[in-house]
Amino acid sequence: MSYLVIDGAQGEGGGQVLRTALTLSILTDQPIELINIRANRNKPGLLRQHLTCVLAAQQICNAKIEGAALGSARIRFTPGKIKAGNYRFAIGTAGSTVLVCQTILPVLAMASEQSHVIFEGGTHNGMSPSLCFLTRSYLPILKKMGIDCQIETEKLGFYPAGGGKWTLTIHPTKALNALPELSASSSQITAEQCAITALVSKLPEHIGEREVTKAKKELNWFGAKTTVVSAVTPGPGNSLQLMIDQGSHTSLFEQQGEYGVSAERVAKRCAAEVKQFLKSEAAVEEYLADQLLLPMALAYSGQFTTTKPSVHTLTNIDVIQLFMDVKFAVTQRTETQWDISVVGD
Repeated sequence: MSYLVIDGAQGEGGGQVLRTALTLSILTDQPIELINIRANRNKPGLLRQHLTCVLAAQQICNAKIEGAALGSARIRFTPGKIKAGNYRFAIGTAGSTVLVCQTILPVLAMASEQSHVIFEGGTHNGMSPSLCFLTRSYLPILKKMGIDCQIETEKLGFYPAGGGKWTLTIHPTKALNALPELSASSSQITAEQCAITALVSKLPEHIGEREVTKAKKELNWFGAKTTVVSAVTPGPGNSLQLMIDQGSHTSLFEQQGEYGVSAERVAKRCAAEVKQFLKSEAAVEEYLADQLLLPMALAYSGQFTTTKPSVHTLTNIDVIQLFMDVKFAVTQRTETQWDISVVGD
């Protein structure tokens, strides 16, 4: 059997190489051998959330796998036929359920029937896109591209306790529409475009209130809609989210509260990200840019402006191009703005 060998140490050298490779292995029916998995991380190899990604990918297509064990730096994955159904994937730690979802969502969207997937683990850990990001920023764009999903949240799971639980319903689609035109941001935004949400669980509510107050002051968002939510989670946690409604989509910026870091400092960090983004006058912030690459490739069409692409994004592009006859162009337009597009031959 001929395996496509993928070096997990390339570029950013993290878990994104693994997740994208698994997704595209199934969608292109290409057996893969992944080596040096997460070689650039402090703890290389498969951690529990990455192993869950491998096992989830295996289940949804009856794949044959070799080397799927905690700490493994090499696996072989031979995909089978995609099968819709009811699934449950539990990480067992505060590892990101959203990243597990990212691996299998594009695959199950191409199945012949509807699927229901229960995820258990972390939903907000500060090191990956949160469930709130998935719900408010990413999935609405996917819906415009023809992938319709619904989320039901039973409970959130903050780091380090985890324990979140949510269900994703995925409706099938035959082909993706092109990525719609995404409106650029502007340094001059109205109060109606802004929203501030602080999630607080098993911590004093004044933490969220102080974050909201500081964020308003930092960004001059005094007319923004604000909400402090008492979340239901197994362990204590806090998340501040600053959202901008750009008409075509929502940009969401998030910071997790940390022990020993004041509410004001959390808010200042989050506001700094927003300021940098608005200054660029780009359409898409860094993390959403990374998430949009695979849907664009599957649609063989799409373009957006963004801030300086991260190594994470550039690595993702390289991995996608290993599997698909698709090319991305990354072009700097201004000092603070780049253009990413799918280009023809």
